[in-house]
Amino acid sequence: MTLRPMMRNDNASRMLGMVVEHDAPGESRVSMTVRDDMLNGFAITHGGLVFTLADTAFAIACNEDERVTVAGGADITFLKSTTAGQTLTATAARRARSGRTGLYDIRVTDETGDLVAEVRGRSITTDRRPPAPVAEPVDASGVQRGPVPSTGSGTSVSRGSEAAPVAEPVEAAGVQRGPVPSTGSGTSVSRGSEAAPVAEPVEAPGPRALHDPAPERDEALTTTEVSR
Repeated sequence: MTLRPMMRNDNASRMLGMVVEHDAPGESRVSMTVRDDMLNGFAITHGGLVFTLADTAFAIACNEDERVTVAGGADITFLKSTTAGQTLTATAARRARSGRTGLYDIRVTDETGDLVAEVRGRSITTDRRPPAPVAEPVDASGVQRGPVPSTGSGTSVSRGSEAAPVAEPVEAAGVQRGPVPSTGSGTSVSRGSEAAPVAEPVEAPGPRALHDPAPERDEALTTTEVSR
């Protein structure tokens, strides 16, 4: 059977492994197999989880139209204990409904048909609408739904287990990427339609001789006699 959006969004019931067996206006049937992690300290099914099963069947039965109906109150009576490996089934039926309120009885039985618990629930219908159903899960192959956007670089975008290369984007015609290297001359390097001048290189001064000759003097040297 096809689950209504209310139950497709019910994470708690899914976590507990509940199965909706019957869904009709004013009535429902939901089953659950008791697991080891559902037992209390006495190794019997936790009473809160027995009530959770009954409450789920109650919720399905009392939500009979597009308005959200919630529990206004509920009473439970435990009649028999169960343990791991047993299957519990909650069957809900409308007893009365008038205006915004309703009265529902829920019976919880085990796999032998023995009565485990009885619940009487009182419902209140609100003006709210149910939320939209959850999004579709990702494919088992891991392939992402819809187109994969480009990253604008030469890297690849993961599409599941296959890498799809992304082409390098082309800029305006004639524009060179990155800094423009110097040519070492007074010419200019083309950068698109605009010529960027390159400064003339400055020559480094040549090496100085280790022993420069003595500079010539402007005046003639006068020879004098030096007495020793």
